[in-house]
Amino acid sequence: MQVLLADDDEYMRLLLGEVLGALGHETEFAADGDEAWASWERRRPALAILDWQMPGLDGVELTRRIRAAESRPETFVLIVTANDSREGLATVLDAGADDYLTKPLVAEDFRARLAIAERRIAQEAARRQAEDALARTRWLAGIGETTLALQHEINNPLAALLGNAALLDAGMVTEAEVKECVTTIVEQSRRIANVVKRLSALRDPQSVEYIRGARMIDLGGE
Repeated sequence: MQVLLADDDEYMRLLLGEVLGALGHETEFAADGDEAWASWERRRPALAILDWQMPGLDGVELTRRIRAAESRPETFVLIVTANDSREGLATVLDAGADDYLTKPLVAEDFRARLAIAERRIAQEAARRQAEDALARTRWLAGIGETTLALQHEINNPLAALLGNAALLDAGMVTEAEVKECVTTIVEQSRRIANVVKRLSALRDPQSVEYIRGARMIDLGGE
């Protein structure tokens, strides 16, 4: 898992980095908030471990920036802080952090927080994958319903239009019948154009049952 570890204390970076490395995580280090922000923008890691108090952007402000830059929360943010007051922890969580760890750090506590983060990240990834699959299924169903609606609405006028055009092209109509064929072609063309217009005007498309087991987009009446 890709991890961003931001702390201005070199000893803390070494200590936490050793734990992360032993667990097989790929870690990028930052010594201040500005460097951490640049790293996050470049890599978008799954986990960001941020010290609250550090030069440049502090961990809370950095968390706010991360959340503002994401279309949906994707980075698990763990804030490390010496401020264990109720107000301080509320500030951390209100900024958008997922979890916090208070100083002085104990390696076992850090590993436990990492286990929680890994579990949450895996759960979120599975949820997003399911949501994306559902969205694609709905999108494909919408294409099928739209196709069926167009077929239903256009087949008859298209058949009439092509039939009359074929008669004219083959010279199989009398001079007196030409005007009637042209009129039919114009009328059926307008019907098809009206279907396209109704389709483009849809704002909240609804599907209706076409035949048993099949649905189509309701284009509304003429």
